[in-house]
Amino acid sequence: MAHTSYGGAARRGPTPQPLTGSRRYLTRTLAEPTLLVNEVYASLQGEGPEQGYPTVLVRLTGCNLRCTYCDSAFAFFEGRRRLLRDVVEEVSALRIGRVLVTGGEPLAQRETPALCRSLLRLGHLVSVETNGTYELAALPKRVLKVVDVKTPGSGAGETFQPYLLGQMDKKDVLKFVCRHRDDYLFARDFMALHGLPGPPSVVLSPVWGELDPKDLAAWTLEDRLDARVQIQLHKVLWGQERGK
Repeated sequence: MAHTSYGGAARRGPTPQPLTGSRRYLTRTLAEPTLLVNEVYASLQGEGPEQGYPTVLVRLTGCNLRCTYCDSAFAFFEGRRRLLRDVVEEVSALRIGRVLVTGGEPLAQRETPALCRSLLRLGHLVSVETNGTYELAALPKRVLKVVDVKTPGSGAGETFQPYLLGQMDKKDVLKFVCRHRDDYLFARDFMALHGLPGPPSVVLSPVWGELDPKDLAAWTLEDRLDARVQIQLHKVLWGQERGK
């Protein structure tokens, strides 16, 4: 049997050497916050309260849901690990004041609030699109939050966390994407149950190519629903083209 001695001098390993050159740089770099980024590009804001404004879109990688109508499934896995400061520099170089952080699901990444804070410090107007399953409280107060309530037609119904309504204010938006009338009725009943709008305000949006916007408009008018009907502007302009 081996015995451990508790007396005498402790055995010493090799003396640590100071970090120099590339080792020092590598250690510093690994300590900096990073994000998994799918793409960064300039476009017009396609939906929500900022619709139509020139905007830089920062699309982050990864999502916890798999909605039937998802138009950015390419962001589930495609992406590159980047330093947060490099992402901020790229956004600023595009010389546009508004920034949308989207996905995927941006709040699935721990450093998203830090990205928003960095952009706000540089004077950007920042909005975040999120799917209604993640805490909003870590986001800076000035961030405009566009939060989905997933309808039954999404295949991800009942994932919205109602307590998040208490983490939203009058500038924020709750969004319902509707595939058919049953989704519209779900949105109407949800609004009645939770005393919406407001705050937050409510946007109804038809699934592109599945629900005729005229039908959604007619139902909203018929019920005198206090919600904004909105079509995805970027798809009207550019269809399904990536990076638009």
